[in-house]
Amino acid sequence: MDDLTTLTATELLREYQAKSASPVQATEAALERINELNEEFNAFCLVDRDETMRQAAASEERWRAGKPIGALDGVPTSIKDLLLTRGWPTLRGSRLISPDQDWTEDAPVVARLREAGAVLVGKTTSPEFGWKGVTDNPLTGVTGNPWDSSKTSGGSSGGSAVAVALGMGQLSVGTDGGGSVRIPSGFCGIAGLKPTYGVVPIYPPSPFGTLSHAGPMARSVQDLALMMDVLTGYDRRDWSAAPTPTSSFLTGLQGGSGIAGLRIGYSRDLGYVQVDPDVAASVDAAVRVLADLGAIVEEVDPGFSDPIDAYHVLWFAGAGKVIEGFDRSRWNELDPGLLEVAEAGREISAMDFLDASQVRAELGQRMGAFHEKYDLLVTPTLPIGAFEAGVEVPAGSGMTRWAQWTPFSYPFNLTQQPAATVPCGLTSAGLPIGLQLVGRRYADAAVLHAAAAYTAAAPFTAVPPALAR
Repeated sequence: MDDLTTLTATELLREYQAKSASPVQATEAALERINELNEEFNAFCLVDRDETMRQAAASEERWRAGKPIGALDGVPTSIKDLLLTRGWPTLRGSRLISPDQDWTEDAPVVARLREAGAVLVGKTTSPEFGWKGVTDNPLTGVTGNPWDSSKTSGGSSGGSAVAVALGMGQLSVGTDGGGSVRIPSGFCGIAGLKPTYGVVPIYPPSPFGTLSHAGPMARSVQDLALMMDVLTGYDRRDWSAAPTPTSSFLTGLQGGSGIAGLRIGYSRDLGYVQVDPDVAASVDAAVRVLADLGAIVEEVDPGFSDPIDAYHVLWFAGAGKVIEGFDRSRWNELDPGLLEVAEAGREISAMDFLDASQVRAELGQRMGAFHEKYDLLVTPTLPIGAFEAGVEVPAGSGMTRWAQWTPFSYPFNLTQQPAATVPCGLTSAGLPIGLQLVGRRYADAAVLHAAAAYTAAAPFTAVPPALAR
């Protein structure tokens, strides 16, 4: 049964079809893995075994009758604890939210997963209100990296990345306001996609506004595409939602069709980032694989300066909005770093906010022009490997805020472009390295197509040490 935790969702569904495995068996295996490893790695803040097994039994009955209800029927799947989930508290890593209230509504992504038959195994950890790129919070503590529990998982979808990497369910859904799907996916050695803004609906609206996306996390690109077919269902509650796509994201992925002729601009450092030599070497090698597959690769920077100041204005303002609805007398219970940026955000003027929005618009225009020549931009996902858990920035780095060490991610929240990460190697310390592929807006399928071609040609076969004990 343990072998079921190593299967991708796509593989698991084939086992169900062949009647060689069942949703109950797969779910029991995922729950056993959670029971075995969650105390060490802290991926889950909520597990409800009885409810999860009820869902698994219902799925098994459907498969026995030959009537699965959707594309993910019976697949163990976790939910980041920023996303409303009917029947379970959504505490967002905060002491300020009471669990003692009616939890009667699903976020759009959770509703779509239920409709597709996914078995929900629990809620995964996040920093408080998802405010930073590492995962620790005052409510549930620190989430460790599956490759070394003393290192950070990244964030803010850290629990989701750890759950997927350690076989605590095949799939998870996270959110990404500055890298929060891609950062932990990169640090934990899994695949993740930040879709084009609006393609996956979000409700309630994020206080961080149109920086925030929701997206799939899995161990294979094919599973990301499978999830996208489910998650992109239109939801009227999201006023900015895009129409439901009319074709499957799986089209062209099966059979590993090539990427010959694809125009790729490769930027090692965006022109201003200091990249660890291990990361640079692995990403260089990955780009050579893309070239060997027939892509037309040109080394080029997209030609923008670091937009971190504009990003901070928008992000800090969002943090200020996060805490606004809570009694000021309880603000001392917040993560101190969140309180710092929220208070700074509450001092931002309307003109400062509009100036930052103008920087954002100009960045979007520049990337629009870039993609007239190049189908994709390829970069490292992160310039460094995972660092010590429980801190916002690496020790001795001289940095003060998390976005400073993830310069490849937040620019593409500003521009709302699709961006995927896939593992492409390990550092000398044995920690995962990620390759980021960025497409023009609404070219999510092209991003997945290239990511699938790369992973088929250069599969990542390493496993976290905890799974080899």
